[in-house]
Amino acid sequence: MGLKNMSKFDIQSATLEYSTRLGDDALILGHRLSEWCSNAPFLEEDLALSNTSLDFLGRARMYYSYAAELSPDADKTEDDFAYTRDQREFQNLLIVELPKGDFAFTMMRQLFIDTYNKLYLTELINSSDKTLAAIAAKAIKETRYHLRRSREWVIILGDGTEESHKRSQNALNSLWGYRKELFELDDLETQLADLGIAVDSKKLEKKWENEIVETIKTATLTMADEDWAVRGGREGYHTENLGHLLTDLQFLHRAMPGLKW
Repeated sequence: MGLKNMSKFDIQSATLEYSTRLGDDALILGHRLSEWCSNAPFLEEDLALSNTSLDFLGRARMYYSYAAELSPDADKTEDDFAYTRDQREFQNLLIVELPKGDFAFTMMRQLFIDTYNKLYLTELINSSDKTLAAIAAKAIKETRYHLRRSREWVIILGDGTEESHKRSQNALNSLWGYRKELFELDDLETQLADLGIAVDSKKLEKKWENEIVETIKTATLTMADEDWAVRGGREGYHTENLGHLLTDLQFLHRAMPGLKW
């Protein structure tokens, strides 16, 4: 559908889907980080990762609440987006659904995502959609803190012991192919970007890579090979990990639908 042929309803529907995607990214990563609660290397990091998880959960709620406002179903709520959709209906990036792995893996993934979010949210603040811009303005403050922590940890672990260096290098190698999906736009996001609503993430790739390379070098790690890439999350194609995650995340709500505390 071309821009000239998009009606107000079409734009609203597209913005609803866009907001839902961003909510999916935040919810799934927030759940992954919550899995470190009581499992982190030490108490301070246990609290820090739990708080970071809550930041992403709060972000998901803001995106889902806005999607509910845009929905033609007046009874739609943020809970419906989080708890009643199946795996194929989620459109999160694949990198956020991967198992938490070891601490080095989690910190490397956070470095990728936090660097991306810093660049992405900085652009989303300028969205012509005032609600999305307001969400971005709130989230960017948290993101700057997230990035400072993840960058420090990647450097500490990469330039640390032989074991921490090895684990960090393995994490980098395992995650590198997932980065490409961060910077791919489908027709929906392309059209919304042209309207000034969404972010054209393709324009962020070079800057993201420069910042990541700088951190990787400081951490005395070796850049990974670029001969593989994984994609499909925005189209609803996921790894088996998302199904297992949703089984855990959605169990109580599905077991007791409509329950009020």
